[in-house]
Amino acid sequence: MKLFAKLFGRSTEKEPLEIPAKPLSPETQWVIDNHSYDPPQLIVGCGQSPGRQREHNEDALFTLATTFTSDYSNIPFGLFMVADGMGGHQHGELASGIAIRTMAAHIVEKLYTLLLSVKPASPEESLQEIMRNGIQEAHRAIIRATPGGGTTMTAALILGKQLTIAHVGDSRAYLIGSDGDLEMLTRDHSLVKRLVELGQITSDEAAMHPQRNVLYRALGQGEPIDPDLHTTQLPEAGYLLLCSDGLWGVVPEAEIHSIVTHTQNPETACQKLVEAANAAGGPDNISAVLVRLPG
Repeated sequence: MKLFAKLFGRSTEKEPLEIPAKPLSPETQWVIDNHSYDPPQLIVGCGQSPGRQREHNEDALFTLATTFTSDYSNIPFGLFMVADGMGGHQHGELASGIAIRTMAAHIVEKLYTLLLSVKPASPEESLQEIMRNGIQEAHRAIIRATPGGGTTMTAALILGKQLTIAHVGDSRAYLIGSDGDLEMLTRDHSLVKRLVELGQITSDEAAMHPQRNVLYRALGQGEPIDPDLHTTQLPEAGYLLLCSDGLWGVVPEAEIHSIVTHTQNPETACQKLVEAANAAGGPDNISAVLVRLPG
């Protein structure tokens, strides 16, 4: 199709990309306005720990970062996920692993292989539809394989200059800027968060609430599953952080921001984030994926 002929063609002219024969929905439009620019690169790090009060790690994570390059076109592609399993060691560990593998396989089949083909083609579904269907497949796979198990899922897809988030549970995604900004991209599907939204308790009360870990939405738990979906343009520079509540629940956001922006590379930053969570008591499993964005 002309869409990918433009994205992967040899032309060096900085002209707008043509609209494909079957245009994508506006909220998931992922065509790059200018396809002749310096090669972008996603630099990724990750870190995990069972914490200091758990014997097993029920979290799972996934990272895939590459660049599709054809002569003068350089298009970053990244898929990043964090899943925090629930339901005891066996059920939780199985649920988070199944969710990660199922979601990754779905994205690879529906999008990644199209980009890798000799003649790249536009997917039949929008990026948000692909992400939504992947979440739903993961949900059904958990129910089949480990009844009673459940997991959070926060997945981020980067294609070109666009970021799409699919989210269920209380793991989180943040955009972190070098200018001091830290923006939370997800909303916790927890009981206490809902009580805060309704004005029944304060944020300080939520942090100490005895049911702060109770979720009202998780993969493998209840039907149907309805993920939050969010699409935004990537900032010119900065970081994308995905993490489980074993990190954000014990390390203040200001400290997270300071570690990320004052550490040489994402891999080292993730190790420092894990160390900070363990230094704060490590009450839960800890997972972090940090992506330095092209800028």
